[in-house]
Amino acid sequence: MTHRLKPGDTLVVASHNKGKLREFADLLGPFGLKTVSAGELGLPEPPETGTTFEENAAIKALAAATASGFAALSDDSGLCVDAIGGDPGVYSADWAAPDKDFARAMRNVEEKLQQAGATTAEARTGRFVAVLCLAFPDGTTRYYRGEIEGTMVWPPRGTLGFGYDPMFLPEGHERTFGEMAAEEKHGWSAGRTDALSHRARAFALFAASELGD
Repeated sequence: MTHRLKPGDTLVVASHNKGKLREFADLLGPFGLKTVSAGELGLPEPPETGTTFEENAAIKALAAATASGFAALSDDSGLCVDAIGGDPGVYSADWAAPDKDFARAMRNVEEKLQQAGATTAEARTGRFVAVLCLAFPDGTTRYYRGEIEGTMVWPPRGTLGFGYDPMFLPEGHERTFGEMAAEEKHGWSAGRTDALSHRARAFALFAASELGD
């Protein structure tokens, strides 16, 4: 059986992260889905025990779909910095734990870059990665991956966005994600495919496959 979302369907956004929920609301808004967050349904956050973005996205989406009886969409994302072995990667949120202090997490990235001798722009490359998992109550899953290359800057710039956005300068741009409004960062809406952010690029693939005519 092939599952397909259609206007009017309920879709659980399997996240308790307010920043992600805002982005999902912006991205899903044009498609007529009834969205509800895992938090609004009182669903617990499952332990993210995977070692890849795909594994962690599946854990969250399947838990929400199974518990709610509705299709669920999750995201697992992170910052992968080349000079420090791809860290923080799937552990990006953990670096800000337990109080979600991303200012501290960004300082940690910068300290490790300094320790690695990564002082030039060419040595401070990396990427944001986002993997969306769409899961259904019967266990069916589908995945969509988006990436955006960039450079780590210091000190962080901008108060927009969330997470590591203020230290990430996307390739070909002069402002960090922390200096970009949501509309510019997403760069995608119905009828457009010029996605900029990793999450928007993953979403563009998701929308073309799951929400197209």
